[in-house]
Amino acid sequence: MEIEKRKLSGREKDEASIRLLEKLRDQLYSSNASNRRQAAFNLSWMQEDGLEILKAALFSNSHITTKNAAAYGLRNMRGRMKKMALEVLQQGLKYRSSDTRSVCKSALLRLEGKPGKKPASKGNAKKSRFEIRDVPKRGRTQRTIGMMRSRRQKPVGNRRSPRN
Repeated sequence: MEIEKRKLSGREKDEASIRLLEKLRDQLYSSNASNRRQAAFNLSWMQEDGLEILKAALFSNSHITTKNAAAYGLRNMRGRMKKMALEVLQQGLKYRSSDTRSVCKSALLRLEGKPGKKPASKGNAKKSRFEIRDVPKRGRTQRTIGMMRSRRQKPVGNRRSPRN
C-alpha cells in the first residue's frame, strides 16, 4: 500500500526530526508486527507530531493491524497528550469504519482496565465422544508389590541363560 506524503506542520525542528518521523511513519504501516508496535510506541513519545501520525493511521483506510498499532501508541501517550489521545479514541467510536470502531472500543476498554471480550476458541468447544470411567475389578484381587517380588527368584538384570 502506497502511503501519501505528509505535509509538514511547522513544528518539526530540523531535517533529522523530519527523517525520523517519516521513518517511524513507514514502520507503522509495515507488514512486520514488531516494527509496527515499536514505531507506535516511539510515536507516543513525540507529542503533537506523534499524535497527528497515529490519528492519521487510525482513521486511514489501512489494514486493521496498522489501526491496532496506532491505538497502542495512543494508549501509551503520556502527560498532556494523554487527554488528546483519549479524545481521538472516543472519536473513533463514532467513525464510519467498523474496524476503527472495534479497535477504539477495545483500546478504551484496556485503558479502563477491563479486558476485551475474546471469542471462544474452537479447540475447547469440541467435546469428546468417549467418557472416562472406572473398569470393574470382577472379583480379581489387586496385585501388590510384595506378591510380585515373591515370584522373582533371580535379579532382574541377569535374565540371560548361561553359555555352554
